Amino acid sequence: METTAWKSENWWVGNYNFSNNVRGALSLPKKVMIHDSTLRDGEQTPGVVFRKEDKVEIAKALDDIGVDRIETGMPAVSKEDQNAIRMISNLGLRAKIFTFCRATKGDIDLSVDCGADGVLIEIPCSTPKLKYQFKWDEQQVIDKSIQAILYAKESGVYVTYFPYDTTRSDMNFLKRLLGEVIKAGRPDSIGIVDTMGCMLPLAMAGLISEIKAEYDIPLEIHAHNDLGMGTANTLAAIGAGAEVAHVSVNGIGERSGNTALDEVVVGLRVLYGIESQIQFEKLKELSSTVERLSGFQLPVNKPIVGSNMFVRESGIGIEMVKKVPLSMFSLNPSFVGNQAGAVLGKKSGGASIKTKLEELNIKVDEEKIPEILEEVKARSIAKKGLIEDNEFMEIVKHFSAA
Repeated sequence: METTAWKSENWWVGNYNFSNNVRGALSLPKKVMIHDSTLRDGEQTPGVVFRKEDKVEIAKALDDIGVDRIETGMPAVSKEDQNAIRMISNLGLRAKIFTFCRATKGDIDLSVDCGADGVLIEIPCSTPKLKYQFKWDEQQVIDKSIQAILYAKESGVYVTYFPYDTTRSDMNFLKRLLGEVIKAGRPDSIGIVDTMGCMLPLAMAGLISEIKAEYDIPLEIHAHNDLGMGTANTLAAIGAGAEVAHVSVNGIGERSGNTALDEVVVGLRVLYGIESQIQFEKLKELSSTVERLSGFQLPVNKPIVGSNMFVRESGIGIEMVKKVPLSMFSLNPSFVGNQAGAVLGKKSGGASIKTKLEELNIKVDEEKIPEILEEVKARSIAKKGLIEDNEFMEIVKHFSAA
């Protein structure tokens, strides 16, 4: 197969993504760092609790897959979180270890004591948060931000300033806030935070571009998925020049969750052509690990790592699923550590029966296939579901004996 930017043995996406009109509108950074927040923001999923052993296991898996930064938690939450962060910090991982802090000396001290390489210093900046929840004026936000950043910088850690709910802030105040914080506090990077997941991708790209034009500082994108656009907004931000993508394994997080790690890293590679050290073939394994330890069940139709992502019931083209997977999918299942498969049900055809027979290494007379198919369809309709392999074998046995 001829290899191009949009076509390889591992993917075949739309060539229109690489047209001059599209590429000319992008301001892609040379490198994108992956900041994983599964252990902090992911754990904020209602009902999810990671014990310190769980956090260590997930951190090792994240490091193994090649993420650049691991946000290990918020030390102020509990003693166990502090112990987990210390344990992870002492593992000697390649990834940098980050923690999440409020703009207070106490939170920063705890992070430094736990051995963190970097901190995210959060503070609200949106009109709804400041007016109704915190009742702070704009100058208080600026002063608290600068004090916290300077204190953290004195401790020798990397500082990402995290003015959350950025996308519901007043632009005039946001520019004043960032201008004064960058000048007086000198953070290492700025997080643009779509806390409520309420931006259009075009608006996100515009916001990033405007901030990039105003300030010479690395930008990080942290998007939530409330309106189903977490991945789109993250990719839009990177397309406008953001250098760090915040993600969470399986997209877990509060409300509708965070931007999913697998969707972003694959999108960066196959849609933008950005190289990384991510071990794509380990994505499914990582997803399963987090699913097991979080107890948060993944939808079977989850993009990329869902169990049904590369599974087909419809009989049309079923024989191609394994023979030439890129004729049926944009991604080769093996590229992301997933598997292609055929299932039997109401929408199956004769080719589906032949494919399943081959899969199970069963031989039947060709003339029996229409009868087997008719019974498969009838049973599927009656049970309103798929035909399991053991049921299929019973059907085959019945008609083979007839």
